[in-house]
Amino acid sequence: MGCRARWFGVSTGPLGRWWFSRRLPRGWRETGGCGLLFVGDDWAEDHHDVEVQDGTGRRLAKARLPEGVVGIGQLHGLIGRHLGQDAEAGEVVVGIETDRGPWVRALLAAGYQVIAVNPVQAARYRERYSTSGAKSDSSDAHALADMVRTDRHQLRPVAGDTDLAEAVKVTARAHQTLVWDRTRQLLRLRSALREYFPAALEAFDDLGAADSLALLGKAPSPAAARRLTVAQISAALKRARRRNIAARSQAIRAALRTDQLGQPPAVTTAYAASTRALVALITTLNGQIEHLDTELNTHFGRHPDAEIYLSQPGLGPVLAARVLAEFGDAPDRYTNAKARKNYAATSPITRASGKKKTVMARYARNNRLADALHQQAFCALGASPGARAYYDTLRARGHGHHAALRQLANRLVGILHGCLKTHTPYQEATAWPQPVTAQAAA
Repeated sequence: MGCRARWFGVSTGPLGRWWFSRRLPRGWRETGGCGLLFVGDDWAEDHHDVEVQDGTGRRLAKARLPEGVVGIGQLHGLIGRHLGQDAEAGEVVVGIETDRGPWVRALLAAGYQVIAVNPVQAARYRERYSTSGAKSDSSDAHALADMVRTDRHQLRPVAGDTDLAEAVKVTARAHQTLVWDRTRQLLRLRSALREYFPAALEAFDDLGAADSLALLGKAPSPAAARRLTVAQISAALKRARRRNIAARSQAIRAALRTDQLGQPPAVTTAYAASTRALVALITTLNGQIEHLDTELNTHFGRHPDAEIYLSQPGLGPVLAARVLAEFGDAPDRYTNAKARKNYAATSPITRASGKKKTVMARYARNNRLADALHQQAFCALGASPGARAYYDTLRARGHGHHAALRQLANRLVGILHGCLKTHTPYQEATAWPQPVTAQAAA
């Protein structure tokens, strides 16, 4: 029960139950128990379905509000009509299925307690009351209000990260999204070349490099590639600042002129047009990734915790910014190192039933954070002797490569948490004392 009225209830001790008198005190029904109001907000792109409940679960109001300034003003008015005159904004608890956006920022700025409910949790919560599969926006708002009223102690409130941390998050996610998009386009380009121009795969070891893209854009078909001169190839290599230009130009020209199986002329022409489009797209992505890289370094360099993140083994400017962006910088978000590890999904989970007990990796996770931490663990193998010894110990005990990296990442997250709590940079001797290295992997 979310609110206990000591002045008219008695506890039954270890059972933790409360026996209430049948007659409720004056003001209890009007203020919803301890004065708390619970708001369920089912959001859409252009409107919000909201329901306001008191502490007993009685519906006080419901409405459909427009997105934007007008809607948030109407929500404040709706809450104000049911909130006591002496009440504070912190006595309003809002449940919503997102933790970002201007609407959520406005709720936090108003001083409300905002709880971001995972959509999967909300769907499972609805099934507690109905198994028919019926669904509506108003019923979703009712379920969210009920959920934060009865189970808010089990849910994670939205932490108030600083504006600088939010700027790092926006830039880091955009940067990583473009990197992922570039990888997808490179794989499409490679697949297309394999179908009609396999000699290009032999000539260019890195399809995403500036010289490779320039030459493929100039000669996207086998016939055009055979007509490329050494001077043209050398010019592309010079613009890309390659070394050993003369020998490399000869090797590329020889590879492009080798005999190969081909496609009919019409099909080759179509593939060449597709290749030229992909080359233009990848070239644009490369330029925008470089631009965002500069912006990311600017925002991250101004953050007060940047020095601590950069001191961690395996973290460079980009990876460190990604880790900061996904962890956030709210000081009270993680109560201890275990909570941070659980959020990072580096710690294992246990499934036990009867005599069966299984320990397995977490698959429900923040993929961006998991990707950054996995890369950090791999890079730390060459930057930290302690991390390398820990990894080798795990491998000697039969762990696979990825499992050992996951456990190493789990250890590194704990080290990062300690550094952030004490506001001290990473120190190898403190993080990896000799006795701990052997025992921690056992």
